[in-house]
Amino acid sequence: MLKKIIVLFVLILTFGCCVAEKLNYIVPKKLKGVGYSAHAELTWENRVGFVYEIYRSENGGKDFVKTGESNSNQYLDFFEKQVQKEQTIVYRILPKGLSVNSKDALKFEVSVAVRPATDDDLLDMTQRYTTRYFYDFAQPQTGLARERSNDVNGDIITTGGTGFGIMALIAGAERNYFSRNDAFKTIEKIVSFLEKAERFHGAWAHWYDAGTGKVFSFSQFDDGGDLVETAFMTEGLLTAREYFRNGNATEQVLVNRITQLWETVEWSWYTQGSTDALYWHWSKNYGFKMNHRITGFDETMITYILAASSPTYPIERSVYENCYKHSSYYLNGKSYYGIKLDLGMEYGGPLFFTHYSFLGLNPNGLSDKHTNYFERNKAHALIQVAYATDNPKKHIEYGANCWGFTSSDDPINSYTSHDLGTNDENGTISPTAALSSIVYTPKASLDALRHFYYNKGNILFGKYGFYDAFNAGLVDGQQVVHSYLAIDQGPIAVMIENYRSGLLWKLFMSNPEIHKGLQKLGFKTVDNKS
Repeated sequence: MLKKIIVLFVLILTFGCCVAEKLNYIVPKKLKGVGYSAHAELTWENRVGFVYEIYRSENGGKDFVKTGESNSNQYLDFFEKQVQKEQTIVYRILPKGLSVNSKDALKFEVSVAVRPATDDDLLDMTQRYTTRYFYDFAQPQTGLARERSNDVNGDIITTGGTGFGIMALIAGAERNYFSRNDAFKTIEKIVSFLEKAERFHGAWAHWYDAGTGKVFSFSQFDDGGDLVETAFMTEGLLTAREYFRNGNATEQVLVNRITQLWETVEWSWYTQGSTDALYWHWSKNYGFKMNHRITGFDETMITYILAASSPTYPIERSVYENCYKHSSYYLNGKSYYGIKLDLGMEYGGPLFFTHYSFLGLNPNGLSDKHTNYFERNKAHALIQVAYATDNPKKHIEYGANCWGFTSSDDPINSYTSHDLGTNDENGTISPTAALSSIVYTPKASLDALRHFYYNKGNILFGKYGFYDAFNAGLVDGQQVVHSYLAIDQGPIAVMIENYRSGLLWKLFMSNPEIHKGLQKLGFKTVDNKS
């Protein structure tokens, strides 16, 4: 027995020494570092589950302090203070157990240049990180956006969120985050899936299971066509059609395929043959059982515009007038904090109402007899800034630089609307709300961006940008929901690009059908191409 124990002990020592020796030479391949004004991003190729310790030196490699550990292929190192001047930071990414002062540690070293950021630097950083959700995290077989980063239901892909993602990919290509051809290949993959996916009188379902390619039910009776999600997808597809329209022969083939998808959506089918309503859902199993009329000012306005613009299955203006406008929360006319709101529910509702329809549809110069849409949406966002500044419920951290209330994940109540004036407004801030509003409220949105990044970035900022929501009133470790949702990520990237260049607005508004639809519904535009 003693002999066996001695042999085992020798084996353990020998194996341990071999492992230790090998650890000294497991150098992370393709070690890279990129510096920003409050953090550095370190990336490398890693063995699954292998742990590295991260050390930082701010005096040229003389002295190192440990900042953390990582068993992935990435580490975000947030500084105690934002950078005030240009400088170089030296990092050592070491196998766990290797001394930072050993002679072999130099094999694991990378230098990172950092400097103070301009506003455009901050916007570019945010757009770049957020766009990764639709490129790096795209579902590999289909190219579609995953519904969320923490899905417990499997590999669920989303149509509406993918429509937003298509626009983000186009902007990403223009910003050289990846090549135009890389964006093209992802969008072509998306189109190939959409051509084969089960459709319901031309409409796509809200969700599909990437593993099976079949519809994944949103709810019991919502297992078929979702006209609103189809509209969001179509908004992205038509933007891509204009982006590639004058491209090479392969790109023009894709343009024709997108046109085919656009022209086979049977928008008029979703009226149930009437002239006074447009319905959200239709199922081959349950028909129009949900009977959900698309009505009232909310995120669905783009659905009516596309339906009226269709060259093959258009709706009449009477459907828009009798359904969308015929609602208790279409006209408003009240003032909140001295800010008049022409359309919408109390306080305007969740802020995504001002985002989804207007990612491609340009609100600048868009008006009808009820409102100027840019001014209406600006008012909605400013009301939220004023509410956060007033902070009637005395929530922690609310203020002019910490605002934004929209439907998102929630650290207390799973997923909720966060509507102002209701119990759903519970102290939770959703970064997508303020950041996606930058086209309407640039100062307030930039103030929020600086706060989210410089004051909370170490807990709020991750691989794909800002996490979905946080509540500063909760204890440390429970404040942040560490999730990403396609429908929240997309508007951030798209609206930042629209603020910076107007690119996605210009592309979508270049579709000639859209102007016919807008005219049919009684809208006026100042500039038909921007």
